Amino acid sequence: MKGERPAATYKNVAPVSILRLRMSSDSSRTTVTTPRAPAAIGPYSQGILVDGTLWCSGQLALDPDEGSLVTGDIEKETEQALDNLGAVLEAASMSYENVVRCTVHLTDVNDYARVNEVYARYFNEAKPAREAVQVAALPRGARVEISCVAVR
Repeated sequence: MKGERPAATYKNVAPVSILRLRMSSDSSRTTVTTPRAPAAIGPYSQGILVDGTLWCSGQLALDPDEGSLVTGDIEKETEQALDNLGAVLEAASMSYENVVRCTVHLTDVNDYARVNEVYARYFNEAKPAREAVQVAALPRGARVEISCVAVR
């Protein structure tokens, strides 16, 4: 069929690697929600906790009470996005120190240094692995979105 990959493409993938991606029957999955972070604006959860690992959805600079985008400079947006992320972490009884990986989406890579200044205040001791990428656009006209993975 058109678009299918030949079977040989997957020849070197060990079956055990694929099985690790599936949840075992004793795995626990909990949806993490808090009113201290903005409600999801789509069909997703603020966070999912599986066996001590929290997968946090990307947080924009939305005011959790109003649902409106915090505007102004990129520093204010970054602070609000990280505060929202912190609220999801706290709802799972975690903190920024539990974060092992972050992804930062920016609509303008020229904001990178200014975002880093704010980011460094939240992750000053336990610095997680991170990637930062420029994207064409973000929901609600946001300029930054930050997601993370945290482990107990």
